[in-house]
Amino acid sequence: MRIRAVILSLCLLVASVLIARASRLESVPPRESFATFPQEIGSWKGTTEPEFDRQVLEQLGVDEYLNRSYYANAGAAGVGFYVGYYGTQRQGQTMHSPLNCMPGAGWEPVRKQHLAIQVRDTLSAPSSPLRSIVVNKLTIQKGAEKQVVLYWYQSRGRVVASEYWGKIYTVVDAIRTNRTDAAMIRIIAPVAGSDAGAETTAERLAVQFTQAVFPLLGRYLPS
Repeated sequence: MRIRAVILSLCLLVASVLIARASRLESVPPRESFATFPQEIGSWKGTTEPEFDRQVLEQLGVDEYLNRSYYANAGAAGVGFYVGYYGTQRQGQTMHSPLNCMPGAGWEPVRKQHLAIQVRDTLSAPSSPLRSIVVNKLTIQKGAEKQVVLYWYQSRGRVVASEYWGKIYTVVDAIRTNRTDAAMIRIIAPVAGSDAGAETTAERLAVQFTQAVFPLLGRYLPS
């Protein structure tokens, strides 16, 4: 494990050097602004959360972000939905893992695993074949409160769960296509109750929203 950690650290160091040394301006395809992101997605209705303060935005380093809550039914539990978009990662602006940010807010990871979800790439072809994406699933806790968190990294239509592979793909894309744009997508569902099925219910809610929102992301994250 120690050797693996050293190799990964060297890979990340080389990646940072290669990206920083690239001087050409990136050519990123046009994308829609999050300002046009639908407030209603099927049966889900969204409400916009308060904007982040300047200090948080400086730490995130995002070029644009979306932060909302969506509810499938009035009075029912909702999900938190966040997308942080980076037009470039050449000047130290790199995506932040929830594993680094959440402990600072008092949330501690209890469990981490991968989860496969069946999704469609577009809403315009509801009969199109499903594809399987693999995302991170975190169970986090603060006092008596628990939440289920799904998150992944997305760029050029590619969905990546691993932070390390995300860095590697960033280097490959910078060399091959002169692009380092990417986004981090995070969905949070509260765990209501302490019984054994409460976490499963929260996971199901987060998965349902993922399946509803995923076909829209291609309009806002360039492929």
